[in-house]
Amino acid sequence: MSVTPFTTPSQVDPPDGLIQIASRETVIRQRLEEERRRLEQEAGIKATVTDHFLRPKENPFLRSQRDSTTILFGGLTWKHEKLVHGALESLGYRCEALPVPNKKAFQLGKEYGNNGQCNPTYFTVGNLVEYVHSLEEKGLTKQEIIDRYVFFTAGACGPCRFGMYEAEYRLALRNAGFDGFRVLLFQQGGGLSQAEAEAGLEMNLDFFLGILNALNIGDVVNDVAYQIRPFEVNAGETDRVLEESMDLLHEVMRRKQPWTLEGKLASMLRKSKFSGTATLLGKFMNQLYGDDYTAALREVCRRFDAIPIDRTRVKPIVKITGEFWAQTTEGDGNFNMFKFLEKEGAQVLVEPIGTWIMYMIHQAKQEIRDHRGLDLIANRVSKWNIAKTLNSHLDVEQKLAKLSFAEGVFKREYHKLVETLGGIAHHLTDQYELQRLGHPFYNSRSGGGEGHLEVAKNIYYSNKDLCHMVLSLKPFGCMPSTQSDGAQSAVVSQYKDMIFLPIETSGEGDVNAHSRVQMALGEAKVRAKNEMKAILSEVSCSLEDVREFVNDHPEMQRPMYKFGHRKGAVGVASNFVLHAAGRMKAEMRETVAVG
Repeated sequence: MSVTPFTTPSQVDPPDGLIQIASRETVIRQRLEEERRRLEQEAGIKATVTDHFLRPKENPFLRSQRDSTTILFGGLTWKHEKLVHGALESLGYRCEALPVPNKKAFQLGKEYGNNGQCNPTYFTVGNLVEYVHSLEEKGLTKQEIIDRYVFFTAGACGPCRFGMYEAEYRLALRNAGFDGFRVLLFQQGGGLSQAEAEAGLEMNLDFFLGILNALNIGDVVNDVAYQIRPFEVNAGETDRVLEESMDLLHEVMRRKQPWTLEGKLASMLRKSKFSGTATLLGKFMNQLYGDDYTAALREVCRRFDAIPIDRTRVKPIVKITGEFWAQTTEGDGNFNMFKFLEKEGAQVLVEPIGTWIMYMIHQAKQEIRDHRGLDLIANRVSKWNIAKTLNSHLDVEQKLAKLSFAEGVFKREYHKLVETLGGIAHHLTDQYELQRLGHPFYNSRSGGGEGHLEVAKNIYYSNKDLCHMVLSLKPFGCMPSTQSDGAQSAVVSQYKDMIFLPIETSGEGDVNAHSRVQMALGEAKVRAKNEMKAILSEVSCSLEDVREFVNDHPEMQRPMYKFGHRKGAVGVASNFVLHAAGRMKAEMRETVAVG
């Protein structure tokens, strides 16, 4: 026996008035279409149907698929990727970092992608195609690969080809026979391109904190390793300790569980409207004052500090700048430039990802300041309307306050990691100082790529005696970097003493690029040697005297041993000799006083 539910007339049939309105609208549309056809016939115009392009429907990555789906990612150094892998695993995701892109990946990217793309596009797109081909070679069918894997990457819109990466990934995968492979795009100015309700990748506070911690720790450890390796007494020891330390940190990241309310407080607030706020506040305070990562970094610091080093080796410092991917990757994508520089006797000063994050916050604040009051003009609000004017300016101040708070917290957390790992890694460069230096040569409102940063960092590191040479790595034909190179000619003409070399990278041309770097590096080496001669003449001692003194003071052979930086002394060896000579004279005075 079925029961018919009770319904009101409004639930069954629309009111008569609505029916009449709908009928009138239908009649109007029909008459308009008839009149359009009549006029076209009179004018002899043949009607055409426009088939508009629609974005291909993307297969979603759902929460129910997490346990059976592996998230692929890549594009950073292996140190950063290993820590990101641990952070994602701690949140319950299956994930895997792609290998470092090689020349085979570059050729695959060109084979399956469009012509005229930039170097990072070919390497990263081809790397993904190469990986799914390897899965197929292991026995998986194309459909199994499509169903079991997704690719997670960053994207953006703007003046450079970075905005086309998503389309290139899809095109290359389709051409390689993997049509329907899911690409999750995290927009720099928005969020993840998938529905929030049943999203397989949940973009919550735990996710962002885990990723940011992984990137920051990766930055600091990477910086420290590049500072120690050129001076290690036993070749290969830094890399050995680095690998062991990354295994330790990966395990710490993997075991770190998101903070949750527990105990009596949890039971009290569980059904309260304040439960969500209390949880967020607890997560934030745990991030600021927790010891999960700092304890592991202290152990890593101890391991690094056990590596004996010789800081009396005279080495030119080469600061790396340029396009984000080209200045970050450590493989064929930038001609293995970091290894080449170290092999040629240089010390490499790498660029942290943290600088890019701070730059994006800074640019967001700048845009808010530039747009202040435009809403009042657009809405024609009178200047005498005090209430609306005040609300508009208060809204701007609130947005700026939130970003300033985020800026301060990020800087605090980064520098906390620096101090925990011995305090020798470089602090984040002040974005307002970079804007002040770069804006006269490259308008800081111009977006795309690294914006004014390439110009500003060249001036900053050269003028503050932090490097002997600046090497800018960028893809062949990269528009924002090409614009920066145009501005750099004015910079170099004003700052006569700087050594600046731009290198465009591609899948070929290693020998030519290395040759150009060797020529510029030769000049930097001469500068470093002359600097050391001047320092030794100033302190009236020889390198042999300094080495004998250091041998008698083993603590000075430790990587975490701290000494100052003097204006005019760029190299590590020069500043170390100044410090050692000061200690030598001080001990000599003490000996004379005691005698």
